Amino acid sequence: MSSPVKVLTVGSAVGSIKELFAKIKAIDAKHGKFDFTICVGDFFGAPKDATQDYTEDHELIQLLEGRLEAPMECYVMQGEHPLPPPVIEKFAKTGGVLSQNVFLLHKSGVLSTAQGIRIACLGGVYDSNLYTASETAHGFTSPYFTSQNVEKLLANTMTSSKPQERNYTSLASIASATTPSQLVDILITNAWPAGIAHLSSAPLPAPELSAIGVEPVGEVVRKTKPRYHFAAGGGHPPRFWEREPFLWEDENGRVSRFVSLGAFGGEQPSGKKQRWFYAFSIAPLSPTSDPPPKPANATQNPFLHRAPKRALAMDSGDDYRWGNQQQPGKRSRTDGPSDKPPPGYKCKICESADHFISECPDREKPHEGYICRVCNEPGHFVRDCPVKNAVGDTGGKKPREGYVCRACGSELHFIQDCPVANQTGGRQGGGRRAPPKPIAPDECWFCLSNPNLAKQLIVSIGTECYVTLPKGQIIPTHQGANHPNAPPVPGGGHVLIVPITHYPTYLSIPPDLADPILDETEKYKSALRALYAKHNAVAVCFEVGRISAKGGHAHVQVVPVPNKLRNAVEDAFREEGRALGVEWEEDADEALRACAGGRGSYFRVDLPDGRKMVHLIRERGPFSIQFGRQVLVSILGMADRFDWRACTQPEEEDREDAQAFKAAFLSFDPSLV
Repeated sequence: MSSPVKVLTVGSAVGSIKELFAKIKAIDAKHGKFDFTICVGDFFGAPKDATQDYTEDHELIQLLEGRLEAPMECYVMQGEHPLPPPVIEKFAKTGGVLSQNVFLLHKSGVLSTAQGIRIACLGGVYDSNLYTASETAHGFTSPYFTSQNVEKLLANTMTSSKPQERNYTSLASIASATTPSQLVDILITNAWPAGIAHLSSAPLPAPELSAIGVEPVGEVVRKTKPRYHFAAGGGHPPRFWEREPFLWEDENGRVSRFVSLGAFGGEQPSGKKQRWFYAFSIAPLSPTSDPPPKPANATQNPFLHRAPKRALAMDSGDDYRWGNQQQPGKRSRTDGPSDKPPPGYKCKICESADHFISECPDREKPHEGYICRVCNEPGHFVRDCPVKNAVGDTGGKKPREGYVCRACGSELHFIQDCPVANQTGGRQGGGRRAPPKPIAPDECWFCLSNPNLAKQLIVSIGTECYVTLPKGQIIPTHQGANHPNAPPVPGGGHVLIVPITHYPTYLSIPPDLADPILDETEKYKSALRALYAKHNAVAVCFEVGRISAKGGHAHVQVVPVPNKLRNAVEDAFREEGRALGVEWEEDADEALRACAGGRGSYFRVDLPDGRKMVHLIRERGPFSIQFGRQVLVSILGMADRFDWRACTQPEEEDREDAQAFKAAFLSFDPSLV
């Protein structure tokens, strides 16, 4: 076992940064030397109102400008508030280095410290209504985490990165950054995990804390099995509580400890101030490390021995209104959605006691031809639309298809809910908005320097571009792989060609830099056409070249289509385009020249016979970024594969597809010539 690492963990500073640093320095002088400090919870406190500015003498600005020094290496996280815009801007520029010795962990971040300690972080708070409704992972401008944040965190546990070591330039460097285990040494979250107090005899400082845990954090604990788990959201104000340790017998007797810290700054509970710091030593583990000694006060594992769910019905006596019956019309917490109604309930439509009103067979149905104006689907009224109350990526109402936020170019929120439009300092003199903040590498799904990139899907890296399988590709490879129109290309064959350098579109690449990128892209297209031909298929290539305020990352999607359907491709694009108002330019090359230099947005298709189709996307006009996929699934008769999220697979199956494609592409790969 390696030498122990001495760690200091502190609770929420809530903006009292200078005072906290002074306390850390004093603790280090008395009990150190510590190797680093982990700052759990709200380090910065709530951000200022959009009408207020951060002055030069504000502690946050002093920190970001290097005028407020940390006494040692400190890792900070997002707590229960959105992060202040100046912090987000600094994070975007540096990838997390806020100042010397102060590092901001990603909302779904995992890193290895210089001492070899793996730290995982899940920032933000939990809201059951937003957790599954949101279609994207929330960033620092939102106080919430979503299911996508949790998925990203668990995916990131399969990589190994250190601060300043996030540049991947080859498959070898990407492979070296992967790890076969999701286990982490330290997990920090704002929320408690569900069931953490189960099987514990350690008294809680407040009875309401027994019910504050959330299941998604519990799932992270079950997957990562942290040796130490620190949380900051133990009530309002936060209270200190340390649970007895528990073991994971299937991991060589691995020991986990959970500690919820009180806050250093902000509002304090009445009475004695809660303990806000925790010091401990931890040594990096290796596969040959001896099993740790079992702590004398260890309990059964609360995540393996789950607490039974409590029924809502009262059993301590008759209710004064309903006797010993449950109130009609209300379901118990343990009831499922198809349970029978409780005694006394009657459906308001047919007065039956056998079903709820939402399940009534006599409920009015729309007449034939009726289309819901919310989701544009038949079969239900607007009142019953399943996506009527869908939530956008920033917590507001989700826009209808085709809406584009004018501030940042997103299709996932209205402009009034846009963090770019509403960011501090977002308006300049005269009431004009400042330019929206561009996408940073840690936010871009295609930048190789992004630690969240799905590296297991990359199949080739050239000098200027790389090729990757997409998440949720159109061609089924495991479930549904026997579809009659699925080309037999190993691994599916639906790939993306992506320039390594970040440009929003291919036509926005500066002319003096464009030639080698364009040449290599065409070489990859030719190689893919040759591979597909070997499997009786042709290539359809398309690019959504949209210039947005935030700036995307250029890429071309290439999809194999069986030879028998090659003549249907052009007609399908024209027919689908006609229905959606997509008009095609008569001279495709002239249309592309008009967009050169980033002067306009476009949609380009390379047909199997080599001809091009181009649609010029109007500024602020409706255009679905899924149009290309929509046409391809129509051609292939795979309407059920329109939504890529419904086509995602377990990581193990993604790896199998990538390996199968790489093996088949090996003799065609231009990067190996």
